[in-house]
Order: sequence, then C-alpha cells, then structure tokens
Amino acid sequence: MASSCRRPEHSAPPDVFYNEEEAKKYSQNSRMIEIQTQMSERAVELLNLPEGQPCYLLDVGCGSGLSGDYLSEEGHYWVGVDISSAMLDVALDREVEGDLLLGDMGHGMPFRPGTFDGCISISALQWLCNADKRSHSPPKRLHSFFSTLYSSLSRGARAVFQLYPENSEQLELITTQAMRAGFSGGMVVDYPNSSKAKKFFLCLFAGVAGVLPKGLGSETSDRTVPNQVQYSGQRCRFKNMKGKSLKKGRDWILEKKERRRRQGREVRADTKYTGRQRRPHF
Repeated sequence: MASSCRRPEHSAPPDVFYNEEEAKKYSQNSRMIEIQTQMSERAVELLNLPEGQPCYLLDVGCGSGLSGDYLSEEGHYWVGVDISSAMLDVALDREVEGDLLLGDMGHGMPFRPGTFDGCISISALQWLCNADKRSHSPPKRLHSFFSTLYSSLSRGARAVFQLYPENSEQLELITTQAMRAGFSGGMVVDYPNSSKAKKFFLCLFAGVAGVLPKGLGSETSDRTVPNQVQYSGQRCRFKNMKGKSLKKGRDWILEKKERRRRQGREVRADTKYTGRQRRPHF
C-alpha cells in the first residue's frame, strides 16, 4: 500500500510543503490537472447527489480549486478549505467560482449545523495522520475534524474522501475516528487488482445509513444493486486532452457568466465577440 517514493506528508507540514513553487504545478502540470479532475468526478459520483439539482458542497483541502472547477461545471455551489495560502492564491488567480477559506482541517470545520449537502476531499485526509507539531495528536485531530464535519452536513448527506493511505493501520485509524464521530460507511476501492489504477475512497453517511457503493473494476460488482453508484463512462472525455477539460467554448463561457450573475457577481455584458477565438500572437 505504501509507495516506495518519499511521501509529501513526510517531507514537511502541508502549509510548508505546498509553497508557491509547488502550488504553481497545480495550474500548469497537465497530468496533475487530469488526475485531480478524474478523482473529483469519481468522488461526485460516489456522493450520489440528486440529478439535475444544484447542491451546496464543501471541498476539504481544495488547493488551487481544480476539484472545485468540476463542481462548478456540474452546476453546484461550493466552499473550499485549505491550509496552504499559496494554493489558495493560485485558486484566486484562476478565478474559481467557489468561496475560499484558509484553515487547518485538524482544528475542525467552522460551519453551522446542516450547512452542506455533501463533502468531497481529494488527496488531503492522510495529512491528518502525521504529527507535525509536538502538540499534534492524530487521533484527536481526526476526531475533531470528523465530528465538526458531521455537524455541518445535512442529515442523509455523504462525504467522500479520496486518500493515499500509507498502510492498513492508517486506514483503521481514520475509519475508527470517523465512526466515533457518528458516521457510517466504509472504504470503496477502485481497481483493487491494479498497482497503478488502484484508488481508495472513504465514503461516509451522515445520520442515515446507506448502501456502500462497490468499487470500479471489481469482478464481484453487481450493477443491479439499488443505490449503487455506476461508472458513467464520461471520464473517457479526458483522454488525449493533456489534462484540459472541455472549456472555453462560447456556450461554456455564457453558462459560466450566467452562473456568476445568479451569484450576484459583476459580469461584463454579452456581445457578439463573447467566446470568439483570438488569433495567436507571436
């Protein structure tokens, strides 16, 4: 389960590791963008949100807003929390549509009860398993996070965490603290027999017990089980695109401007030049 290369959380605390240089990769590295987008899509599939209905979601460890971009494309509103000011600066430069909050997830989520319809988190939860300061206790920080997250979710909502566990003990620590906080659910493993494609998703239910989805690529997966999250097949659209999603067309730009108007933001008027392709400059 553990990787042979050095794990980022062993190098430095997250607010130190994700400095300006590292943060820039999340807006310039096409492979990183592609992976983040694919995992965000899978996390939203596991949330099993009502179809065609905009939801208010929390993105924990939102970073530069790549996962938030996918939430916006799906028509949802979101709030992102991250400990790295450098990552949030990149998100601001990218003009993401969600609201951003600088904060340490180990200190708990500072939101009112029942605020969110769901929560996603991409590649962040494993950082809480490390004690970066003498005062840090991983079990206590995990419990503080999960208990306040549980409160901030509406009853029946889901929280989905994509994570890179270092070992089975880390998985047990995380799931134990989540259950202590009141959640039900468990681990969904996609492509369990593949060393490269294998992905871990902690799928939690707040208040109402649900049917735990089965992982992709599992030979025992039953596609007829009610409430089972199915692989949509939409992820193939990211192939051969070097990490870039289908954006920047006129229809996409008009839709994005209309969403911003509904949010009360100041938006330039539409003209015949909106979304027009510009000639390259040399």
